[in-house]
Amino acid sequence: MNYKHIPVMLNEALNYLDPQPGQYFIDCTLGGAGYTVAIAERIGPKGKIIAIDLDKMAIENAKFQISNFKFQNIILANENFKNTTKITKKYFHKKKVDGIVFDLGLSSAQLADRSRGFSFQLDTPLNMSFGCQMSDFGCRTTEDIVNNWKQEKLEKIIREYGEERFAKRIARKIVECRELKSIKTTGRLVEIINQAVPDFYKRKKINCATKTFQALRIASNNELENLKKTLPQAVDLLAQGGKIVVVSYHSLEDRIAKNFFRQESRGCLCPPGYPVCQCEHKQQLKILTRGIVAAGKEEAAKNPRSRSAKLRAAEKI
Repeated sequence: MNYKHIPVMLNEALNYLDPQPGQYFIDCTLGGAGYTVAIAERIGPKGKIIAIDLDKMAIENAKFQISNFKFQNIILANENFKNTTKITKKYFHKKKVDGIVFDLGLSSAQLADRSRGFSFQLDTPLNMSFGCQMSDFGCRTTEDIVNNWKQEKLEKIIREYGEERFAKRIARKIVECRELKSIKTTGRLVEIINQAVPDFYKRKKINCATKTFQALRIASNNELENLKKTLPQAVDLLAQGGKIVVVSYHSLEDRIAKNFFRQESRGCLCPPGYPVCQCEHKQQLKILTRGIVAAGKEEAAKNPRSRSAKLRAAEKI
């Protein structure tokens, strides 16, 4: 499956990353290869960029997109970005990199792929993993989660990962229904969610299944924990003056990036009142963005996916 992807806030990301000829970069989320190709063009034949993606479809699509690319400077890695340090050592050895970018979230191609089960608008098998098998990368299918996890655990992830106010009702209804028959499709899960929530909630602009589907996707792929594990690796891999850019699409991812940048832009992290620093923490980053950077009106009008995007950037000191 070959597809074209419109990268969100590409110009803004490039302004912060500032790729120069001969530099080395990592794109931790290859996706539709928009960021990767744009950076590769700027770093030229003497530069290199590693593009990581767990999704085999994204890797195959990127191979097609770059088959006639003028430079042979893109390295594709079908891996989980939580292994960024290992991947970078394999290809760049001990060399530090000049920039790292994360463009988190789903692509339109993934949403449209019926085999994935990401979209509640299609009646498809419950999967939601980023193109991997459980044995490959520790992923689990959503079918496994909704049919086997305890009610309390379901409620917890729907509330925390989906920020869903009716998490308890939805989790209870899932457990009730699965006792009668296993839940195997997105359509059946949407029916159950509709049965669980009050009528007024179904009339809202946002589909009442949206937050639960988000929560289950995050849990299926361990997305938040992987991001928490990878950000410290990214900073360690950056050369002095190197840049890191994170583009996120929901508040949980953005909060992780914000808190990490804030922590690493400070020196001592000891509680106030300590007479002498005990933590020995050293400042590693200088934050480049005041708050968040959002897509401009023109981009938001052309690309609806960009409306929820939040960009943060920092520099290694």
